[in-house]
Amino acid sequence: MQWIRDYQPDSGRKKAYRTALIITLIGNILLAVAKGLASYFTGSVALYADAANSISDVIYSLAMVVGLWMVLQPPDISHPQGHSRFEPLVGLVVAVMMTLAGYEALRSSITRFLAGGEVVEINLPTIVLLASAVIKAGMFYILTRIAKQVQSPSLNITAKDNLSDVLTSIAAFVGILGSNWINPLLDPAAGFLVALWIFRAAFGAAKGNLAYLTGAGADEELRSRIIEVATKVPGVERVHQMMSDYVGPKLVVDMHINLPGQTPLDEVHEITDRVIEALEALPEIDRAYVHVEPDDESPKPLPPNDSKAN
Repeated sequence: MQWIRDYQPDSGRKKAYRTALIITLIGNILLAVAKGLASYFTGSVALYADAANSISDVIYSLAMVVGLWMVLQPPDISHPQGHSRFEPLVGLVVAVMMTLAGYEALRSSITRFLAGGEVVEINLPTIVLLASAVIKAGMFYILTRIAKQVQSPSLNITAKDNLSDVLTSIAAFVGILGSNWINPLLDPAAGFLVALWIFRAAFGAAKGNLAYLTGAGADEELRSRIIEVATKVPGVERVHQMMSDYVGPKLVVDMHINLPGQTPLDEVHEITDRVIEALEALPEIDRAYVHVEPDDESPKPLPPNDSKAN
């Protein structure tokens, strides 16, 4: 198991994850406290729905700390291929917490709507919601960059959740304005829209991470790109077969390539290594396995004593 002993964690990747977690934890805790207090003092259902969403953000942030710590652990006897599958599991936790927040937001909005709504003063909630939208927009920008840097599906989902929070804060703000200028029912109506947006984001998060956990394959565009990369390697006649499946957030590729039948064995080995290197250079691929087959269309060498008929 020499390859396990030689494993060195990527310090840049660890630093990126640590930065993302600190930003997520601090930002979500501050916003949850601010929105919770503002909702308590103003009675705004739309703001309460947004506060419930922020509380769920805090809980999944704590789950991310544990999950991503596991992701960064080196391969061992129990997980010889590494711990990357823990990351989409963290993504599912995020989706579950978002769903619970959506349920609470929907429940409170329906209750207030049936009670006839209530006018919410435009002061504290206005400041809190606008500040929340600005902070979440900044978190979305930073986490999106980090997620691309480390190819992290859980951080990518967290970034999208921050974008959703920007939109829900704006919806809650519009509901508060509407309760003053148009009708008190617009505040719970905005809370209802916030809940629907949360459910939509949770469904997208769950769908993507279930694909990673259940071994889904690459999409058509990525499959074409993988085959194109392999066929550009000098010496490869064509790709005979290619299968891919997600093991955690990255793909394992199993490919069959065709080489001329008379290619010397040492050259076959060299070409195979070059194909593997090219495939594993793609950010979406974790490991590649390449099998070689003789190309049926390649000219076959004649036996030593044979000759072509005139």
